[in-house]
Amino acid sequence: MVPTSDRPTRASRLALLLGDPSGIGPEIAARVLSEAAGPDRTNAGNDGVNIIVIGEPWLLDWGAECAEVSLDLPRYNSPENLPPSAPEPVLLTGPSFPPDAHTPGRMSAAAGRYVLQTLDYAADLAGAGVIDGICYASLNKQAMHAAGSRHEDELRYFADRLGVSGYVGEVNTLDGLWTSRVTSHIPLRAVYEHISVDEILPAIRLIHNTIRRSGQPNPRLAVAGLNPHAGEGGLFGSEEIDLIGPAIEAAQEEDIAASGPYPPDTVFLRASRGEFDGVVTMYHDQGQIAMKLLGFERGVTVHGGLSTPITTPAHGTAFDIVEKGSASPQALKHALKLCMQMISGGRAANPQRRRTI
Repeated sequence: MVPTSDRPTRASRLALLLGDPSGIGPEIAARVLSEAAGPDRTNAGNDGVNIIVIGEPWLLDWGAECAEVSLDLPRYNSPENLPPSAPEPVLLTGPSFPPDAHTPGRMSAAAGRYVLQTLDYAADLAGAGVIDGICYASLNKQAMHAAGSRHEDELRYFADRLGVSGYVGEVNTLDGLWTSRVTSHIPLRAVYEHISVDEILPAIRLIHNTIRRSGQPNPRLAVAGLNPHAGEGGLFGSEEIDLIGPAIEAAQEEDIAASGPYPPDTVFLRASRGEFDGVVTMYHDQGQIAMKLLGFERGVTVHGGLSTPITTPAHGTAFDIVEKGSASPQALKHALKLCMQMISGGRAANPQRRRTI
């Protein structure tokens, strides 16, 4: 056996997953990969992070056909055979998906089952230290639930699979502006029950730490109010005075540059002008409407609070445009780049995580 100290140090690795096979994931992945494997050599030019595509070879070929691009990636059947460093993207064959189960443009349990198997495979590789981050093309929650998923969403799936028991949450980013939320996929009428210092403060910490992990050391955070005009001094509600304000003060005591609460209807206007790097919102649509209006096709979702950097486009599977060759790869491209930045930042801060196989 070769001593660990004598083994060649491998490059950082990012796993790129093709997403739901019935959606636009394989197509946009093929578009991004055609650039990464081209003259610009994206794979070798992003802080030394190598792209490992995980998926069925024929499915990636189908995506390339939809995108009208040519791909010829080196292919490996086992992670043990991956080279320590790859100058261009390589394909690692993952779980199998039979072509006769492929239903482009339509939700199917078979597609959901393949997605779950692929997520399992990637999470296991991350847990074993074979890969350092995951970027996946869009998934379909209905298909995953039809296949037997018991998790609310992909974030909770990964938290469970990676054994993360601490606070996790979705963080969205677009063109350098970030947002997190105190409550997420719950009915609007239930939001008020979850607005407390104990739930607001972790959301502030989450976005602060996630932005720092991407390489920005001192993010400026705005915290939105819950009520119109941030309560107007208590005229339209007291949550800003009783709960949100104290949570901000607690964050400031932890040296987090948070301020507010600000009126929800203007805070994103100020942030878009550069006053803030991130906005903490109280519920899902308070932030999502603003971010998607600012740039729906470029937004990225980060799974905050996990041990492994994981990113994905903020848009869905777009079943209505599958095989039309019109799907934009911009969000996936940004998600890939951001994951690379987070891997590089994490490696710099935690060099002991570097492993070889």
